Amino acid sequence: MSEREIELRAGYPYSVTIPTRWMDNDVYGHVNNVQYYSFFDTAIATYLIEAGGLDMHRSPVIGLCAESQCWFRASFCFPEPVEAGVRVAHLGRRAVRYEIGLFAAGRDEASAQGYFVHVFVDRETRQAVPIPERIHTALARLKTPDPGSPRSGS
Repeated sequence: MSEREIELRAGYPYSVTIPTRWMDNDVYGHVNNVQYYSFFDTAIATYLIEAGGLDMHRSPVIGLCAESQCWFRASFCFPEPVEAGVRVAHLGRRAVRYEIGLFAAGRDEASAQGYFVHVFVDRETRQAVPIPERIHTALARLKTPDPGSPRSGS
């Protein structure tokens, strides 16, 4: 994902609608920038629960955010819903790099886009461990070709 290119909705194989809340707005009348990271986290967590079977309260392996970035293009405002698209740009044994696009209803161009890196760790020790098989399989379904790879057509 290039910070100069506006991503399109069709580039994300998974999407979820997230409602904005009154408290998400700031004094300038739009959703505050910190909430965009919450939208990223919510979209990813929803997918991991739905498709990967993650139990946020009992799974022995959890994902921790190691890095994130967001490029803002256009603002949202309560009560406007946010449509979050998710894809996997890199899937390793212990970590995954998601790319997320946030879209306004009826718009194909991302209002915000970014990435989020999860490292999977043992819940108790916080030591990096392999991604559980069911979650890895679910993440593989969202995998997009790496830029420049023979599969991407470059």
